[in-house]
Formats: sequence, structure tokens, C-alpha cells
Amino acid sequence: MPCRTYRVLTGLMLCWLLAGMNAGAVNAEASRQGLDSLSVQTGNAVGSYAPALTAKNAAQRLDEAAEALYDYVLEGNVAKARQESEKISQIFVSSSFEGLTSVEGINALSDVIIDLKAVLAAAQVNPEKWEAAAARLRLAANSLNHPRQPMWLQYYKLIREDLNDMERSAATNDLKSWQAALERLQSRYDNIRPAIIISRPPETVNAFDSWLSYAAGIPSASQPVGRARLLEIISYGQDAARVLFSKERDEPALSLPLATQGYGAWGLLAGGFIIAALAYAAFRKYRGENEEWKPV
Repeated sequence: MPCRTYRVLTGLMLCWLLAGMNAGAVNAEASRQGLDSLSVQTGNAVGSYAPALTAKNAAQRLDEAAEALYDYVLEGNVAKARQESEKISQIFVSSSFEGLTSVEGINALSDVIIDLKAVLAAAQVNPEKWEAAAARLRLAANSLNHPRQPMWLQYYKLIREDLNDMERSAATNDLKSWQAALERLQSRYDNIRPAIIISRPPETVNAFDSWLSYAAGIPSASQPVGRARLLEIISYGQDAARVLFSKERDEPALSLPLATQGYGAWGLLAGGFIIAALAYAAFRKYRGENEEWKPV
């Protein structure tokens, strides 16, 4: 009897152990499945975020968005333009343009974006202001994305024409025409100034800014400025513009013809010597060729 009881207790103990082992396996499987599901969900959550943009990729996206916004403004599609401006703001806030421009360049780009959003948010419709603000942003974004060949370099011809008009006004001491030409130059320069700050050293921009400020004060100066001084001021402005646009000094930038140079006696003597040397060399070459082909 005790032996039978012992066998029954042993069987019950064995069943209890087996049941515990199965329950543990089930729990382990459930836990593993739960972890796998959590991993998948976590992976999807991480994957939903776009990878961090590099500075170059961010500049390219900003350039594309600015170009699209400019097209919407030209079409008069204000709703689309506003949507694109929000996209541009997000790109700017979530990106780092380190290595592409200076701190001054980042500030200039930020100011352009803020001005554009303010213009688009205005209650009164002003297509001219919209287009000007969109153009400044497009030039600035392009300068960030294409620092070696930005679009604003195309303004050199227009800036040079304004300087030439100022030079003609200086030659006749016509301060009214001087001021009109300077205002045109200032307006064009304002459009490209943020883009220039992005891709040029601050001292280069400051030099041209200082010249513009000085030239603008000439018509209202307490003492009249003479013709020679006006021409000298224009010369400074032309040099500052060449540096700003990375142009060579000997490139034609003036509309006035240059004075012909006079050659003295030494110049005529040197020219005659060169002509004589060339004639003698041609004669020697001709005689050598005839001697070489002379039949025996």
C-alpha cells in the first residue's frame, strides 16, 4: 500500500514538472514573439524618420525648393508659394550648412527667408515685392549650392553699365544723372547682396558697401565735388566691383575710349630693329630652302 501511494505521488510530481516545463516554453515563445514585434515596430518608427542630410544635400534641396517657389510666384500661385516657403523653412532649420558658407552667410540666408515669408503673409497683394523677395532667395540658395559659379555673377554686366553711366555723369559733372545711375545700381545690388555674402569674404562685401554709401552721399555733400574727384570715386567703385565679381583688372569695364599712347624715338627705333630682325630671318630661311633643293 505504501509502495502504491509512493508511485502515485511520484507520477503526480512528474506531471507537475512536465506541466511547468511546457508553461515556461510557452511563455518564452510568447516573450520572443513580443520582442520581435516590438523590434519591428521600433524599426518602423526609426525608419519613418529621414536620415540626416549632409550640408551639400541640404543646399541642393534648398536650391530646388527656392527655384520651385520662384516659379510659383511668377505664376501668381500664392498658395503653392506659401507651402514651398514652409518647406524651405524646415530645410533650413533641420540642416547644417557648415563648410559651405560663413556665419555671415547663414545670417544672410536666414534674413532672406524671413523677409520672403513676411511678404507672402501680407494681407495686401504685391506681386512686385513677391517677385523681388523670391528672386533674392533663389539667388542666395543658388549661391550656396553652386559657390564656384553662382547665378549672381551674371549681374556684373548690369553693375558695370551702371558704373559707366555714373562715369559719364561724372565727366559732365551732372550729379542728378549720377544719383539716378547710383539708385539703379543700388537696387540691383540689393537683389544679389545676400547671395554675395554667402560666397564672398565679409571684407570684400564691406568694401563695396562702404563705396556705395560714400558715393550716395556725394549729391548732398556740403561742399561741391569736382569732376576729377568724381572720376576718382568711380575708379574706386570699378575696382571694388572687379574684386567682388572676381574679374581681372585688365578686362574692359569702361565705356569711354582709352587715350592713344604716343611712342617716342626709342619706341620707333625698337620697332625698326624688330622689323629688320624678322626680315633677315625670313631671308635666311628662304636661301636655305633653295640651297637644300638645288639639283646636282
